[in-house]
Amino acid sequence: MSADCKRSLEIEIPLEEVERAKERVTNSIKQRVRLPGFRPGKAPVTMIQSRFESEIRNEVLELLLPQAFRDRVQKEEIKVVGTPDVSDLHFEAGQPIRFKADFEVAPEVELGTYHGLPVKYEEPTVTDEDIDKRLESMRENKAEYPNQDPRPIESGDYVLVHLKSLSGLAEPIDQDVQVQVGAEDTLPEFNEHLVGASPEETKEFDVTYPENYAQERLSGKTVRFQLTPKFIRKKELPALDDEFARDLGDYQSLSELKDAVRKSIFHEKQYVAQQAAKEELVDQLVASHEFPVPEAYVDRQIENQVRMQLSNLAGRGVDPNSIKLDWNKLKETQRDKALRNVRAALLLEKIAEKEGIGATKDEVDREVQRIARQERETVPVTRARLEKEGGLSRIAGAIQSEKTLQFLLEQAQKQA
Repeated sequence: MSADCKRSLEIEIPLEEVERAKERVTNSIKQRVRLPGFRPGKAPVTMIQSRFESEIRNEVLELLLPQAFRDRVQKEEIKVVGTPDVSDLHFEAGQPIRFKADFEVAPEVELGTYHGLPVKYEEPTVTDEDIDKRLESMRENKAEYPNQDPRPIESGDYVLVHLKSLSGLAEPIDQDVQVQVGAEDTLPEFNEHLVGASPEETKEFDVTYPENYAQERLSGKTVRFQLTPKFIRKKELPALDDEFARDLGDYQSLSELKDAVRKSIFHEKQYVAQQAAKEELVDQLVASHEFPVPEAYVDRQIENQVRMQLSNLAGRGVDPNSIKLDWNKLKETQRDKALRNVRAALLLEKIAEKEGIGATKDEVDREVQRIARQERETVPVTRARLEKEGGLSRIAGAIQSEKTLQFLLEQAQKQA
């Protein structure tokens, strides 16, 4: 626990409450247990107390300790973080219950300067070259690959080949793939054996994959392949004209498309630039505000960070269950980042409270609708699921944080 967030309370539960709780627990056990020679609920209380002494003790403690702790912290208006650690427990017959509770409290965040912070930021510009590159990418996406008449393969051709691994792999390859001959990302062995070959001409050769090859099952391996070209194709790009613009959507001319592309690129660049500026502002806030942070907050943040990393791995096809996690090592490696993120969240929450910044119902509704579309669910189903999981409050919190960051950026002194 952070020393500045740590608190202790010594709590006493009056004997009358203890006796009432014992009586309730004893009667409850008496009604639900079956003892030889007695009908349900008819066994003597003394027998129940003797035979189930340990169970009665545990249930009484479970019943009284949490409530006594809650009553005390509510009375003293203490904002508790996490679950208390109980120690020095005294529970003897005919005496009040006494115990000590160690716990953490939410930190007091005193805001310093947050208006007019200097930050490196410049409104982005979009060049004609940016637009040309984006349009060329659009043309590439609309490219067609008509088959050519049979002839020897040339560098630059796109070739549909049947590729079959003969040795070197635990899981054999036997499939049709399209290869661009001479392309930078086509391995040299394929280029060498394809140039000059004719359709249906089968070749066998070895391919040695680099150690850092993207597909893990191929990296560093030498595989013998049987390769048979099926069709030679030439890439045909559509003309960059008004017809191309109309084919892409609600554009009447190439000029309209270029305007839309310019706006799209500008917003993309602006988003990246603003995110960088916001991160810089947060770093400044964290550096200029020193306050204790409860370990419970840090642990929860580390769990969130690890969960996101596992989710990203799952998205890339890695089974999270196959990864053995060393929690102590994770805490050590993730702690600095988690501590910074917790401080940032507390500061942004405090600024939002002071400036009256929050998420509106419409903003939360729009995000719920977006998630529903993404998950292909109806909005009521998505809302019910999020409400059950506590997702609506997380959505509201995320919106509040982003609006607060935008406020800080608008207030900042922007420097090129």
